[in-house]
Amino acid sequence: MLVVEDERRLASAVRRGLTAEGFVVDVAHDGVDGLHQAREGGYDAVVLDLMLPGLSGYQVCERLRAERNWVPVLILSAKDGEYDQADGLDLGADDYMTKPFSYVVLAARLRALLRRGARPRPAVLAAGDLHLDPAARTVRRGEAAIELTAREFALLEYLIRRAGQVVAKSELLEHVWDPDAIGDLNIVEVYAGYVRRKIDTPFGRHALQTVRGAGYRLAADGG
Repeated sequence: MLVVEDERRLASAVRRGLTAEGFVVDVAHDGVDGLHQAREGGYDAVVLDLMLPGLSGYQVCERLRAERNWVPVLILSAKDGEYDQADGLDLGADDYMTKPFSYVVLAARLRALLRRGARPRPAVLAAGDLHLDPAARTVRRGEAAIELTAREFALLEYLIRRAGQVVAKSELLEHVWDPDAIGDLNIVEVYAGYVRRKIDTPFGRHALQTVRGAGYRLAADGG
């Protein structure tokens, strides 16, 4: 997910709330940076404020659609007038929520957007016979279902999207945990161990690899 919100405390709170629901979340604090990240980041959805410095949320959404970028956009704004909502939807947003809001409802609406999709993209992420479905929140190794907690799921999703690449512990801590908290890289090691014991150990595999001094790599062939 990409959250574009200039109010930093709120942006941090939204990030924490969505992370707790199992999403991997990046944040931009102005319209220019938000537009750039939405263009380049390959996100599954964008949560977009309207009153932003640089470019308004309306402009960000309008420019994405003009470029035929169909990433799902959910506007999250204090502007609660019916014409505000109509304008946002008419410019190409897929959904509109007003502040204050419920994190439970926000997460549910985002999951609904993911189920609908907006452009050709893999419905299920795969590394060999290891499959992760972001919309259904399921993981399978071959035909065997694997139960993960929300945090374990977010960690595996981040790694499988970068299968074959080495990902630093600090990057995982920033994207899977709260970036505003004091970081303890040991927590990444702990959760990597949890994930490894679920996706590898029962199957005699070695997909989640520790790259000493660098971080972790999920084998593109599933180990």
